[in-house]
Amino acid sequence: MTDHDLITRLQKIAGKRHVMTATSATQRFRKGFRSGEGAALAVVQPGSLLEQWQILQACVEADKIVIMQSANTGLTEGSTPKGSYDRGVVLINTIRMDQLQLIKDGEQVVSFPGATLFSLERLLAPLSRQPHSVIGSSSIGATVVGGVCNNSGGSLVERGPAYTELALYAQITADGTLELVNHLGINLGDSPEEILSRLEKGDYTADDVLDDNRVASDRDYIRRVRDIEADTPSRYNADPSCLHEVSGCAGKLAVFAVRLDTFAKNAEERTFYIGTDNTDVLTDLRRRVLGEFQTLPVSAEYMHEEVFDVSDRYGKDTMVMIDKLGTDRLPMFFALKGRVDGILKNVPGMRYFTDRFMQFTMKFWPDIVPERMRAYRAKYPHHLILKMHDGGINEARVMLEEMQVEGRLEYFECSPREAKMAGLHRFAAAGAAVRYMAVHANEVEDILALDIGLRRNDRDWFERLPEEITQHLVHSLYYGHLMCHVMHQDYVVKKGSDPKMVKQMMLDILDARRAEYPSEHNVGHVYMAKPELADFYKSIDPSNAMNPGIGKMSRKKNYA
Repeated sequence: MTDHDLITRLQKIAGKRHVMTATSATQRFRKGFRSGEGAALAVVQPGSLLEQWQILQACVEADKIVIMQSANTGLTEGSTPKGSYDRGVVLINTIRMDQLQLIKDGEQVVSFPGATLFSLERLLAPLSRQPHSVIGSSSIGATVVGGVCNNSGGSLVERGPAYTELALYAQITADGTLELVNHLGINLGDSPEEILSRLEKGDYTADDVLDDNRVASDRDYIRRVRDIEADTPSRYNADPSCLHEVSGCAGKLAVFAVRLDTFAKNAEERTFYIGTDNTDVLTDLRRRVLGEFQTLPVSAEYMHEEVFDVSDRYGKDTMVMIDKLGTDRLPMFFALKGRVDGILKNVPGMRYFTDRFMQFTMKFWPDIVPERMRAYRAKYPHHLILKMHDGGINEARVMLEEMQVEGRLEYFECSPREAKMAGLHRFAAAGAAVRYMAVHANEVEDILALDIGLRRNDRDWFERLPEEITQHLVHSLYYGHLMCHVMHQDYVVKKGSDPKMVKQMMLDILDARRAEYPSEHNVGHVYMAKPELADFYKSIDPSNAMNPGIGKMSRKKNYA
């Protein structure tokens, strides 16, 4: 099959409108959220599960590489092409297939590959239930399936990595055969066409939904995170206990649907904003909460002063848009931004136009950081946003009052508005470094974005870099999930310095600390897949036809 024949066939399946081949049209799909970009023969957006199956059949028949992509919100280049390949690349973007089906009276959900965390959160709200993840990347349209494929952990202390053993997916075998595997736990028939058509129509009854020993969430995480004396991290992407079929597959399988648990909403929640000048105080707070509290926090988000400032200045537009427009409109904005960037990319002087324009307009917008947060920034280098629920609220009040009387920290209990803006300020940190690089392109070589799982018994968790590294950096941005000991560390590298050399020095330090990385964003094209993870990828994609090259593995057929 020639490339022309393949594209013609894809157009017949999905429609010409949903098959893009022009460089400018495909650029926003081929470029990662933070970094990474590569070539693709075509970008296809199927409108149904059956169309996705037929597209996969055509790509396998044409011996093409397939890269699965949903919202393209990943931070490690894992859902975009990069570098050269020995076969042509077809990128399948699944965002049109956004159906959600509630089962078991809403205690579980079946999610199609394009359904977002935000849409699931909205669907569950009338039932007083919540999805696995409710904070952070859901605001920019991250999908439910994307989270499962990357074992994303998020900020919720009681939930752990996104995980399920119940899924419907396609796999390419060692001899190049495409197979549909129904492990969704729902009786839908025998042939791929019948299975996919019945699922799309919701053509099944409660009697067709099976219950066995397979789980639809990580049931063991609370025990792991409470084990504060363990010499290993609570979660990290290469953890074999969380690698199962689509869970952690990172695009090495083509997912059609996953079945996941939902969770009852908390009756009451309160947010406490904490400032201190000593990280030992936060270490003691963490160990006391995990070791002694009857009720675990909803979340405990740490921010260092430097990331506070960068997020304040370069994430302001994100905070304003979410605050004023809501999260459901943000994906549309990012899609529009991607189109404009693609058109202007090669126009002299117009690269990063949208970032610079948004940054300029924010100079005229009033300050949106709450006054009490602003006052704490002037006094303290270390900040913690601690959200508690139900019985844990009073437990936190008692502990924080004791520690404040001792002069170890200062805190205030947030109003609903302060709690919202504190959460948005923390969320905006993830994209603020990217904006900084766009605005200061002449001063910045690159961004190193590391997400790290620290040992649960590590008391000295805050990083202090040697001068041989800091001399290469403009900013060191530290933020993360304190209770889980998962830290996000973004480094803005000075122009002229070698990012690869700096990164290796960073990783050497992490290896000496026996930290695991990455912890929740997955390897993508940024990290080396450790042997257990590489073996898992090879076992589920033996011909290396799906997303080759992730984990810095071979890009060639059969891993040659």
